Amino acid sequence: MAESFVRPDVRAFLDMIAAMPQPEWPPQPAVYRAQYAAMKDLVDLPVGEVATVRDLEIPGPAGAIPARLYDARAARAPGPAVVYFHGGGFVIGDIDTHAGIAAEMARTLDLPVVSVGYRLAPEHPWPAASDDAEAAARWVASSPAELGSAVTAITLAGDSAGGQMSAVAAIDLRDRPAAVPVIAQLLIYPATDLGTHHASLDAFAEGYLLTKRGMDWFAECYAADTAHPRCSPMRGPSLTGLPPAVIVTASLDPIRDQGRAYAAALIGAGVPVVFREAAGNIHGFITLRKAIPSAQGDVAGMLAAFKDLLVEAEANRVMLQAAA
Repeated sequence: MAESFVRPDVRAFLDMIAAMPQPEWPPQPAVYRAQYAAMKDLVDLPVGEVATVRDLEIPGPAGAIPARLYDARAARAPGPAVVYFHGGGFVIGDIDTHAGIAAEMARTLDLPVVSVGYRLAPEHPWPAASDDAEAAARWVASSPAELGSAVTAITLAGDSAGGQMSAVAAIDLRDRPAAVPVIAQLLIYPATDLGTHHASLDAFAEGYLLTKRGMDWFAECYAADTAHPRCSPMRGPSLTGLPPAVIVTASLDPIRDQGRAYAAALIGAGVPVVFREAAGNIHGFITLRKAIPSAQGDVAGMLAAFKDLLVEAEANRVMLQAAA
């Protein structure tokens, strides 16, 4: 197999990681979470200016779900809202570790973004995360007063595990619609078929930040039925009728082929898809924009594509509503 292209700033980051002391294995979830959180300011850009940052509590199936509202405006008219789910293998990550990308989405898309802090494994195994995701999406769709303006439609977005959760929530809300429609989904290097061994898992098993060993540990913690569509949305009986999607992968990612396969499956089911792949980049790049400066271009292109998709999807929603 030919050697894969690696960007110079990606190579510098990977070399830095390789030179650092490696943690004991297997890691303790609490320790791993603390280490991941501590790295945020070293590798990612700051949150930056947004007019509104408000902590929320969403009623969930097992108690309150923490969330945070980001909005580039202090007040706005009724319109769509984004529901965002962070990555971290269903085990690590939280609202704070993904604050930078949530704020960037709010600024670039000019939409309110509700970042959701769902329950984590192994304390809360599958399907706790997806149950929280569905509850959060339905809550935002209900136009709660805490958001400050009426929600006319929602979009679902997430990276890695959060991309999987967005895909699952899109199917959940297709089958049992919420108060307003889901008009689009943004799936960033999503884990969509955990039960299938794809070639990229072997090609990038070691040396590219996310490793096969790490994925196995995440899977052990999450304890999911990988054949079930609420774990592997590729396994569902049908993908027809799902909202348009932007799907983004990284070429050096062990789960790259899961994103490619899901994009193809959606297209085969008649769902409009914009597919983008960050050549020479690694899993996790949206929260590595300081350590990997070229990732800023990938994020900008991703959000520009999603904004275009949203404009079209919202226009279609309004026309359908008028026709009804």
